[in-house]
Amino acid sequence: MANRTAGTAQSVHGTNPQYLIETTFRQRIYDSLYWKDQCFGLTVTGVMEKAAGLGSVGGCYGASRKPTEFLCLTLKLLQLQPDRQMVEVLIDQEEFKYLRALALLYFRLTEAPADIYQKLEPLYRDFRKLRARTDSGEFEIVHMDEFIDTLLREKQACYITLPVLTRRMALEDGGQLAPRISPLDDDDDDDSASESD
Repeated sequence: MANRTAGTAQSVHGTNPQYLIETTFRQRIYDSLYWKDQCFGLTVTGVMEKAAGLGSVGGCYGASRKPTEFLCLTLKLLQLQPDRQMVEVLIDQEEFKYLRALALLYFRLTEAPADIYQKLEPLYRDFRKLRARTDSGEFEIVHMDEFIDTLLREKQACYITLPVLTRRMALEDGGQLAPRISPLDDDDDDDSASESD
């Protein structure tokens, strides 16, 4: 089971869930000491415990492109394929920010576009700081809302090429999503109400 997808796992976007991470990076993860030592035999609960103890997000770093613990746990989640309800609970919890970030990346990789927008957009209000490991191995500060924005707008996150996400406007036109109301619109309404008083 070390490198195999769980037998009960369903295909995601028409492929084995592990294949959402490119072969080169997947092989680097399999060869990493963290994968062999810490991820072997992990259950979903074990992944949650490890993710709660993470100290950064990121993909690969250094000259040899060593995978981060965050990337290893992402692959482990893809291998185990927890049910959607459990992933939503991990996203909704607020105590462990790196566990939330891991669940958000997993959700972005595996779910349908309309569901992704509905689940991730409300979390733009989460401004907590995250340490992100850069390509050089240094750390930089990003905020949770920036991480979410990357998941919704960029083609790649944490060295993973994200599945194509249908534009929000197309989903609105097709009736799959209601028009987005920005939290800033609420602030403007409050400001104009206080100015008129």
